[in-house]
Amino acid sequence: MFVASRMTKHPVSVTSDATIQQADRLMKKHKFHRMLVIDNGKLVGYFSDRDIMRVAPSPATTLSKFEIRSLLDKISVRDIMHEKVITVNEDATIEEAALIMYQNKVGGLPVVSDVGAVVGIITATDILKTFIEVMGLPSGYKTRLTLEVDNKVGVIADITKIFADNGINIDSFITCRQNDKRYELVVRLDDNAAVEDVKKILLQRGYKIIHAVHIG
Repeated sequence: MFVASRMTKHPVSVTSDATIQQADRLMKKHKFHRMLVIDNGKLVGYFSDRDIMRVAPSPATTLSKFEIRSLLDKISVRDIMHEKVITVNEDATIEEAALIMYQNKVGGLPVVSDVGAVVGIITATDILKTFIEVMGLPSGYKTRLTLEVDNKVGVIADITKIFADNGINIDSFITCRQNDKRYELVVRLDDNAAVEDVKKILLQRGYKIIHAVHIG
């Protein structure tokens, strides 16, 4: 799964000479929390609603609305934008984008092509939506089993064979490393699967089921 298929294409942007008031209206119109700054097709910075709040007059100000508008019209986007922009390539995987966002503590990334052109933006919401879809949650009720297993060759093959031998299709399968010796395996199945029979077989084969629940 790649960034290009999950990003918002042709993101709304402003130029660095736009006024704070123009930028604020645009952000409120589209319900954005952050916006890209692009001059002549080149990404030159970004800013957030917090940056606008930082330079805007306090709600307790004695200035009139006209004076506030006049003040904001004198401040341009280049005065508040951050010039160091962390980006991700459109060919990157969703995991890479999520890791970059996590490591840099940002809620969104501009997406660029191989030649550096901005082709989209991907946000934490896009990552969360992808995670939910990977889990198969929108497709209806599922049974979720969590197994604790040893970190050794053949475990996954053995477990998937148990399900296959009992005619149960695995909807999704995720491994979560706990330490050098143990893993948690999260298996999601169609809710109408004969789960109880398989649970007994897994226990007989020495696998520990630490959690089971119906979700969706």
